[in-house]
Amino acid sequence: MSEAATSTTHGSAKLVVEHVDYAAPGHGGPSCAILSDVTFAVPTGHVFTVLGPSGSGKSTLLRTVDRLIEPTGGRVRLDGIPTTALPVQDLRRRVGMVFQAPALFEGTVLDNVAYGPRLRGAPGDSRDAERELACGQLSRVGLPPDFCDKPADQLSGGEAQRVCLARALANEPEVLLLDEPTASLDPAAARLIEDLLLRLAADTDLTFVFVTHDLAQARRIGDHGLLLVDGRVIEQGPLPGLFDEPDAEVTRLFLEGRLGGEAQA
Repeated sequence: MSEAATSTTHGSAKLVVEHVDYAAPGHGGPSCAILSDVTFAVPTGHVFTVLGPSGSGKSTLLRTVDRLIEPTGGRVRLDGIPTTALPVQDLRRRVGMVFQAPALFEGTVLDNVAYGPRLRGAPGDSRDAERELACGQLSRVGLPPDFCDKPADQLSGGEAQRVCLARALANEPEVLLLDEPTASLDPAAARLIEDLLLRLAADTDLTFVFVTHDLAQARRIGDHGLLLVDGRVIEQGPLPGLFDEPDAEVTRLFLEGRLGGEAQA
C-alpha cells in the first residue's frame, strides 16, 4: 500500500502530520536526524497504528504531535489548525497522551484522575464533584469506585496504566496518543488494555494514534497505519491490507521479522 492509498484527504482529517522532520541537537557536533518528511492523516474516530522496529522514531513522532518537542520542519494540524497556533494547555487537553511506562503523580488515584480537570477549573471546588468525575472515568477503564482512595504507588502495573488512561480521558480529549502502552505489562494486562481501547473506539468518536513494534497487536488494534523505519515512512494504508499485500521490500522484511533484529509476534 503506497502513501497515496490512504483513505482520507488531508482536508477531512482530524489530525494531519505534514512533512515533519526532527533533528536532535548534536551536543557540540552535528545534529542527528530522527524523523524525515513524515506525512499522514487520521480521520475522526479512527485507530491509526504507527508500526516499526525499536529506534525508528515512533515515540519522537508522538512527542512532536503533542508539542512535547517541536519539529524542526513541517507542521501538525488539528482540525485544520496548526498546533503551533493553539495554546499548549489547550492542545494538551484536546490531544491526550499515555506513555509506555505508567507514570502517576503522588497522592491518590482520585488526585491523578482529577489532575487535568483541576487545572482547567472543572469540576470546580467540590470534592464530591471530583469524586463523581473520577469514578465515572475509572468505570470506563474497568476499575471500581473504591480505587479513588487508593494510593497511586500501591497499584499493579496494569492498574496503574488503566489509571493513566482514565486520567487522559478525564480531560475529554479529541485525540489520544498511545506510546506502546502495553509494552511493560504482562500479556493478560496488555490484552485488557487493548480490549478497553477497542471498546472506546467502538463507543466514541475519539481518534487514536497507537504506537507499537508488535505486528500482532497492530493487526488487532488498527484500521489504518504506517510503517516507520529510520525515521521515514516506508508505506501506509488500510489494515490489514498493509500487512497482507505490502509494496515495499523493507515492509516485507519487517513482517518476516528480518528487520532491526526483532522477532515479530
